[in-house]
Amino acid sequence: MTARRRLQDAPIIDAARGETPSRMPVWFMRQAGRSLPEYRTIREGISMLDSCFRPDLLSEITLQPVRRHNVDAAILFSDIVVPLKAAGIGVDIVPGRGPVMESPVRTKEDIVSLAQLDSEVIEISEGITRILQELRSDQALIGFAGAPFTLASYLVEGGPSKNHERTKALMHAEPELWHQLMERLVPSICAFLWTQIDAGVDAVQLFDSWAGFLSERDYREFVLPYSRQIFDELRSSNIPRIHFGVGTSEILGAMSEAGAEVMGVDWRVPLDQAARRITEASGPKVLQGNLDPAILQAGTQVMRQEIARICEEARRAQAEHTACGHIFNLGHGVLPNTAPEAITEAVEIIHSEGVFH
Repeated sequence: MTARRRLQDAPIIDAARGETPSRMPVWFMRQAGRSLPEYRTIREGISMLDSCFRPDLLSEITLQPVRRHNVDAAILFSDIVVPLKAAGIGVDIVPGRGPVMESPVRTKEDIVSLAQLDSEVIEISEGITRILQELRSDQALIGFAGAPFTLASYLVEGGPSKNHERTKALMHAEPELWHQLMERLVPSICAFLWTQIDAGVDAVQLFDSWAGFLSERDYREFVLPYSRQIFDELRSSNIPRIHFGVGTSEILGAMSEAGAEVMGVDWRVPLDQAARRITEASGPKVLQGNLDPAILQAGTQVMRQEIARICEEARRAQAEHTACGHIFNLGHGVLPNTAPEAITEAVEIIHSEGVFH
């Protein structure tokens, strides 16, 4: 295990721990990627998954937006299906479509024989070592993994799905099989996150892309126990844990019960409303979010107005004792056609908002 570096005045980690940061902390989901010309250049002719397993590439891509935008954290360049690939499961990321499985997982035999990740992913560890060598002591590195439900959906559907019908059908028609699949996935996700933690990341985010397609009842029965297992497993790391999903307004309370200190909120619900839902279920948490990514294309005046509104909602939540911190982020990832200059400007505006108090 790498000796954890000593952060000094790192706004994101201070905020995540419920302390007062020196400035409004900000990072953006998908800040590394297609919005940057330097990313498109370095990725030319190299597949997405190959770039995730090359320490030189994953470190350079992770660092590009930190250098350009002066965000307060790097997010490890990776993909939700990387732990599956690392375990030896046949998966490819098809341009314009997304992750596609070589063989969908739909029967008991498929589940029992599903490969598991049970060791360090050396390429990821080496990439993290390179990243940490360049980051300033006030800039955090956030690790990342997909949550069990999202991975299960890709496996069952065979790829991206608009309705997740095969996933929901398995869940309800064969619940025992569903639970076996989720139990099979949890150790792989934990192993992947421990690779990152042992290599020195400063926080981790569990990303449940598709959880918003579920009712609260189904989420609680079929998903929550497994996300909770992961957060319980990571508790001993003593680093902040973040939980985020898309379209999850109706299940924010249930998601907060999984155990993360920081709850990501998408743009569909105001932060102060989200805070009340979270607090009612599990007590006050640190909030992360939640600017609509499209606002980065709306010009300086609109960005200023929306950023100010979101910061005020977060301040209101803390004044009401329904939140204990705020990390600024988007309500999902940076859109590919976003001008890099707009992202840099947004960061400057956010930092000028001062501290959350």
